[in-house]
Amino acid sequence: MKILTLADVESKGLWDFLDKDYLQSVDLILAAGDLKPDYLEFLAMYARADILYVFGNHDLTQGRRSPGGCICVEDMVYNYGGVRILGLGGSMRYKPGPNQYTEKEMEKRIRKLRRQLKKNGGFDILLTHSPAKDLGDAPDLTHTGFTCMRKILEDYHPKYMVHGHVHLNYGPAMERVRTYGDTTIINAFEKYEFEF
Repeated sequence: MKILTLADVESKGLWDFLDKDYLQSVDLILAAGDLKPDYLEFLAMYARADILYVFGNHDLTQGRRSPGGCICVEDMVYNYGGVRILGLGGSMRYKPGPNQYTEKEMEKRIRKLRRQLKKNGGFDILLTHSPAKDLGDAPDLTHTGFTCMRKILEDYHPKYMVHGHVHLNYGPAMERVRTYGDTTIINAFEKYEFEF
C-alpha cells in the first residue's frame, strides 16, 4: 500500500503543479494537521485514495473549517483495508485555543480509547499532529512532544507513527524518519511517501 503523508505546508508539487497520475497511484493519504481545507478538498477531488486527517493546533482557528470529502479520525481507531489507524491530533497547550492539550488532557484522551484499542487488537499507524516527547519534538513549549504518546508506542508497538507540527526547516537536527523500538516515525512536513 502506497501511503502519502502531508502536514503543515501545502505542497506546490501537489497543488500548483497537479500530477493526476501520481495521485491516482496513491492508495491512502494521511494528513497530520495544519493544512488548508481547500487544499485537502482539492486533493480529494483528484485522488482515488481516501484522505484521513487529524487536527493541528492551527486548524479550526481564524475561521478554518473541516475539509469536505475527507475523513476525520480524531480519537478513534479507524480500519482502512485492514490497516488500523489511531488518530490523535493537536499539540501541547501553549496558549488559549482549540486543539491544544496539557499532558494530562492527552493522557485522558488516550485512556478513553482503551476499549477501542482492545477491540481492534491495537493499531498499526499512529497519526498525530504533535510528535512524541524526545522523538522529533523541539525544546520550546509550543513544539514539545507528549510523553504519553511515547508510552503508547512502547505499549502497542505500532509499525508507524506519522506526525507534523515540527517543520523540517526549523534546524539541521530535524529528521524526516527515525525509529523507536519497533516503530518507524515519520515527520510528514509538506509531503512524504512510504510503503506499508
